[in-house]
Amino acid sequence: MGLHDVIIIGAGPAGLSAGVYCARKMLDTLVISTNVGGQAAWSWEVENYLGYQLITGVELVERFREHLENFRVQLLESRTVLSLSLVGDRFRVTTDKGEEYFSRAVIAASGKVPRKLGVPGEEEFRGRGVAYCATCDAPIFRGKRVAVIGGGNSALDAALQLAQIAERVHVLTIDPFLDGDEIRRRQVLDSPRVEVRTSSRVLAIRGSVFVEGLRFSSGGREGDLEVQGVFIEIGSIPSTAYLPPDVELNSLGEIVIDANNRTSLPGLFAAGDVTNVMEKQIIIAAGEGAKAALSAYAWLVERGWAGG
Repeated sequence: MGLHDVIIIGAGPAGLSAGVYCARKMLDTLVISTNVGGQAAWSWEVENYLGYQLITGVELVERFREHLENFRVQLLESRTVLSLSLVGDRFRVTTDKGEEYFSRAVIAASGKVPRKLGVPGEEEFRGRGVAYCATCDAPIFRGKRVAVIGGGNSALDAALQLAQIAERVHVLTIDPFLDGDEIRRRQVLDSPRVEVRTSSRVLAIRGSVFVEGLRFSSGGREGDLEVQGVFIEIGSIPSTAYLPPDVELNSLGEIVIDANNRTSLPGLFAAGDVTNVMEKQIIIAAGEGAKAALSAYAWLVERGWAGG
């Protein structure tokens, strides 16, 4: 497969930004990812990315992709990285397609994956009423009754999207109040199509072929909601299963990095939501991707593998 200067794992804002900066340094760069955009593509409206007063996540990601395509960067989509290991002085990356790639340096920008609710019926009805992405799946539930599980920004965004097309949206959160930005909270609470249930825990999701309802508890009592869709928006966990065991993670499972995006494994850099960087925002991930690329370049130059 040849030897690349850098392999970037993930093509969200961090990975795409890293790709652009690696290409600008004339590095032989390969980007491997399950998709382009990561969680950013799931955002309904982005109001805090510099240069855009309002843009959807899908549109913003498309701009990122177009930018990357102006450079000589190889992008492999629809692939899951299974393992990362050191073989002598080079890294080996394997994918679920049975492929094997090698590089001098690696940038982990694999982001996060949705956190599971862990209740009966969740796996059984996944794709048949249980969903984790309102931007992707909301149109399927036009005119239907749905539930959104969670109380943070992702849950509030999902509720606002669904309120535009669903008959009724029930928001359930285990916390005694809604979290997230004040503007989103107010929009959700003011929506006539949204009903919020705080201090409520989902016990099970039920149905036959498709979701037909859910069982929940609140205030010591149990009840049922008749819904055709359940959107689980309770956060996400870092995508790090492919990493070797000697890479340091924090208590949240995030990759620990220093100010220059270096990990505990020399030659491995990391950026974006998969790391312990403060706050998980698109603009922060993009900046961290640029930093990781510049750090990787400096590391390669120090060893005489680039810049000559």
